[in-house]
Amino acid sequence: MDGRGLPGGRGGRSRNPYELTDESPVYVISVAAQLSGLHPQTLRQYDRLGLVSPDRTAGRGRRYSARDIELLRQVQELSQDEGINLAGIKRIIELENQVTALQQRVAELQQAVEGAAAAIQQREAAVHASYRRDLVPYQDVQQTSALVVWRPKPKRSE
Repeated sequence: MDGRGLPGGRGGRSRNPYELTDESPVYVISVAAQLSGLHPQTLRQYDRLGLVSPDRTAGRGRRYSARDIELLRQVQELSQDEGINLAGIKRIIELENQVTALQQRVAELQQAVEGAAAAIQQREAAVHASYRRDLVPYQDVQQTSALVVWRPKPKRSE
């Protein structure tokens, strides 16, 4: 899992390596600091604490994505405006990532259930279609102790 709780590293990467997404690591630390309104040293501190962990280049330089910049702004807002300490912010971010992962899992499971229900309906329809129409359903006759008396009709005189 990466620093955002997403399995397999950064999620949502495009197949085209030249297409930029919110996850594309493109900003060096000085630009990321400027875009987020924070000091570069603050960004390094957040990285050490695991709050915002940007991708690294081969030379170990930090590269921030647009999503990282948004997360930096969120950390700053929680810290300054809400008065939450960094440990609390880290826990909030972890819980938000868990919620997102669980929502994705619920969506996957809903699709699986819908697919299974459709398959069951198809099988049920196939079973009903296979019924033989020339057979009459058997009905069990109940034995009773009733007595039936037969009386012949009187003959008419001619």
